[in-house]
Amino acid sequence: MYKAIIFDLGNVLLQFDFQRWYRALESFCPYDAAEIRRGIAATDLMERFETGLIEPPDFVAQLSGILALDIDYAGFCRLWSSIFTDPLIPEAMLEGLAARYRLVLLSNTNAIHFETIRENYRMLRHFHERILSYEVHAMKPRREIFQAALERCGCRPEECFYTDDIAAYVEAAQRLGMDAVQFESLAQLERELKARGIRW
Repeated sequence: MYKAIIFDLGNVLLQFDFQRWYRALESFCPYDAAEIRRGIAATDLMERFETGLIEPPDFVAQLSGILALDIDYAGFCRLWSSIFTDPLIPEAMLEGLAARYRLVLLSNTNAIHFETIRENYRMLRHFHERILSYEVHAMKPRREIFQAALERCGCRPEECFYTDDIAAYVEAAQRLGMDAVQFESLAQLERELKARGIRW
């Protein structure tokens, strides 16, 4: 029945915490973590960056202007990518799934983050396809990014299993006919896969 297994990235494949970045920036600007977060949220800069409408150097320059950051581009990128920590899914599981199904990554992300992840986490080598918001110019939960994933999977929605930690994104996938569940833990994911006869 299932031909494609689709994973979200942040807090599914890899643990991440934006608070790490906010706190790290406090040393390079006149604002505390809460003010940094509010300052960014008041703009559309993040959405533009994660939909590929602005290039990394321009994003860093504009954000540096908003926050009065005193940091160079390389330093910014290093701190920006410090949010990622431990893998949540064993590489052996991904390798096993990739041997039996089309393994697909579907993520709201940006060029700086993804390049760092690609360089530092070998687990990505098991994915046959990567649908990234900054490349397809659409973010979850918009229909366009899910349609792009289905096209790359090369199968019908009901032949896809998808997991994401954000309920609204799971619901968006379900509306398109995909079998989608909210990720809670590795043990819960294993139960969901086994219940469907998905092997790895």
